[in-house]
Amino acid sequence: MAVTYDYYRIFYFVAKYRSFTRAAHILMNSQPNITRAMNNLEQELGCTLFLRSHRGVTLTPEGEKLFAHVQIAQEQFQAAEAELASDKALQKGHVSLGVSEIAMHCLLLPVLRKFHLAYPGVHIRITNCSAPQAINAVKSGQMEFAVVTMPEEMDKAVHKLPLAEVQDIVVAGEQFAGLRDRTLGIEEITEYPLICLGRDTKTFEFYSHLFADYGLVLEPDIEVAATDQILPLVKNDLGLGFLPGALAEDAIHKGEVFEIHLKEKIPARHICMVWDPGRPIGIAARELEKMIRESAHPEKQGS
Repeated sequence: MAVTYDYYRIFYFVAKYRSFTRAAHILMNSQPNITRAMNNLEQELGCTLFLRSHRGVTLTPEGEKLFAHVQIAQEQFQAAEAELASDKALQKGHVSLGVSEIAMHCLLLPVLRKFHLAYPGVHIRITNCSAPQAINAVKSGQMEFAVVTMPEEMDKAVHKLPLAEVQDIVVAGEQFAGLRDRTLGIEEITEYPLICLGRDTKTFEFYSHLFADYGLVLEPDIEVAATDQILPLVKNDLGLGFLPGALAEDAIHKGEVFEIHLKEKIPARHICMVWDPGRPIGIAARELEKMIRESAHPEKQGS
């Protein structure tokens, strides 16, 4: 039996309002078309659904049974349509994304603030993750997209878009004030206590390769789990710290730490957006992704 959804939809409104005329008005159709559709439905189902009279229509016992099921389905359809309309207007919805600390502090915070002010009903779920974790989560569908500091080489199953350049610097506290006006080489700073992210991070791998380029082995005195733990340790004179210049700007301006000038330039890294082109993302996620792109590349707006 192949009864069309339209017949059941018409049946729902006729049964709900006990009137062919009112159903026709709600559905913006003609009463003869509504009557014809219900006659066809009764023929398809092989039973009488309505008792017609000059006062309107009444459901037969068979009609009551059918309405009990059709009502549930129709109200679910209406709820789904309302939810999708709300999502489209970004009154509700959700976004799941992965973010590295550097991306959060150096790029995303103002964008997230703008998005939240514009769409306060959208729930945002942020997971702190490294580049490898982000790639795996995006590929598995656990995250809709990610914004992280990326290596040059990466899994070809996902796409990446460079958003911003990150330039690391070395900073020190007052105990090392004697280094303020000096320019040191990479080898010279190994003579001082060093603070760096832990060995299980891409940042540690990045600096290990940098030191190896000069025939050195990176052996930090203090390893931390998070980038935002480095600056407090430097302020308290526990060593020289490697961290993005943008994260140290305020402390440098206040005189709490100072930048150590290096003879060798630390290679720049990039904050990238990462996504799986084979996985669709939600309306809210597309809007946030658009705002991030525009914030990073304002010159491309409208292009």
